[in-house]
Amino acid sequence: MIPALEVQQLSRSFGSFTAVNHISFQVKAGEVCGFIGPNGAGKTTSMRIIATLDLPDQGDVLLGGHSVLEEPRRARRRLGFMPDAYGAYTHTTVADYLDFFSRAYKLGAGRQSTIDRLVEFTGLEDMLHKQTDALSKGMKQRVCLARTLLSDPELLVLDEPAAGLDPRARIELRELVKALASMGKAVLISSHILSELGEMCDSVVIIEAGTIKASGKLGEITEGLRKSTHSIFLRALCGAEVLERALLELPGVESLHQDRGGVVVRFAGGESQLAQLVESLVQNKLGLLEVAPESMDLEDVFLSVTDGKLQ
Repeated sequence: MIPALEVQQLSRSFGSFTAVNHISFQVKAGEVCGFIGPNGAGKTTSMRIIATLDLPDQGDVLLGGHSVLEEPRRARRRLGFMPDAYGAYTHTTVADYLDFFSRAYKLGAGRQSTIDRLVEFTGLEDMLHKQTDALSKGMKQRVCLARTLLSDPELLVLDEPAAGLDPRARIELRELVKALASMGKAVLISSHILSELGEMCDSVVIIEAGTIKASGKLGEITEGLRKSTHSIFLRALCGAEVLERALLELPGVESLHQDRGGVVVRFAGGESQLAQLVESLVQNKLGLLEVAPESMDLEDVFLSVTDGKLQ
């Protein structure tokens, strides 16, 4: 199956500054992909190229198999782009705003039914008579999302859609994104709220200084990091402090810290060394209760694969 989005060796420079450096990744239909990186990492530049708003110096982007360079019109028909901020027109109601863009998209006779369906989907029924520039941040984001969906795109590119939203609005946005993916739409979403992305994303692309540091299914990345770092979580009846002192006396222990009533320990070696470590703790009669791989969320993954470099 052709990916909804395929980024191929994409590069973009501004003078001597390289914003994006030969990045490649894919997003499939029905998949939510988190596009993650610090400020200045190259996320917005990449998204603008994907949205046909900028041109790369090298590489290409395919939307449903259509090149944004060679077939920009066909590529755009498959795309819905939601920027991090949009212009709210003065003296324009939500109803007029959506009607204007439905005409711009040339939706034809069925445009009002399309608008009605999207108003219901985004929960804007009570907002239609209000001025767009008087709406809260969360409501503005809903209006922008409804506008983005008017053309029924196969791929949604959402640049920081949760920025500035209150907790309820973020939760509601997350549920909308999940619902869109369940409809078969591909979603590329950037955000600095990693805990929320971890709950909605099927895959992630982590970018820093214009270069991809990790990409793929979050579970696969996490598992790879666990194997490379050899970290485990231990909990015992004796308590975290006694357990920590016992671990410090064992060979192969590189570092440790208390967490969740137990101890996270990083050790040298593989499974045989782990078995020896656990056996030593059992022999010391510490009341070992739990031995588990160290839990990792998206924030842990991000900190593990990035260096904190600024461009």
